[in-house]
Amino acid sequence: MFRHDHTAALTDRLIMDQIGRNSRVLDLGCGDGRLLCRLRDEADCSVQGIELDHRGVVEAISKGMPVIQADLDEGLDEIPEHSFDFAVLSQTLQQVRHPQNLLRRMLRVAKRAVVLVPNYGHWRIRLQILLHGRAPVTGSLPYDWYNTPNLHFMSMLDFRDLCRQMKMRIQKEIPIIHGEAANGAWGANVRADSALYVLENE
Repeated sequence: MFRHDHTAALTDRLIMDQIGRNSRVLDLGCGDGRLLCRLRDEADCSVQGIELDHRGVVEAISKGMPVIQADLDEGLDEIPEHSFDFAVLSQTLQQVRHPQNLLRRMLRVAKRAVVLVPNYGHWRIRLQILLHGRAPVTGSLPYDWYNTPNLHFMSMLDFRDLCRQMKMRIQKEIPIIHGEAANGAWGANVRADSALYVLENE
């Protein structure tokens, strides 16, 4: 539990470092509102969350966070264009049915998107498939194939290709290795557990 909490705190800090003070921030899949609280209290941001899980919505609201219960595959259409400076999506893109649509909507409602995704090109995943021939289970992907919430599987190279196809500019790419930002790390697509991207429209 400590490791999970420590990693989550590091991830939150990394996301916050991409967001300027007093920004308007939309957190998609905000869970219990932990990141929203930090953005409000530590960076004086104006925040809004969207979460599907009822328990998460209740916990976030109990912390005083403004949260809408909605499905990310169907939501955002009622939010006016450029209502926010940043839209955040942390470890959720691989769980929605239509990732491309969600990325487009993020950059419709916000000037920039901050997206954190798992990297399925990590060496442990490759090694498990090679040696055991089974769906991989790792510390960052702790699910069996039959109960995983993940619908899509991408590496850092795959995500770059998607952004290129969608004409989205990668303003920043930050590989995350053992919970730490590893800018300029060699072999990032093999070594990174996940990666953080800051995206803009071209």
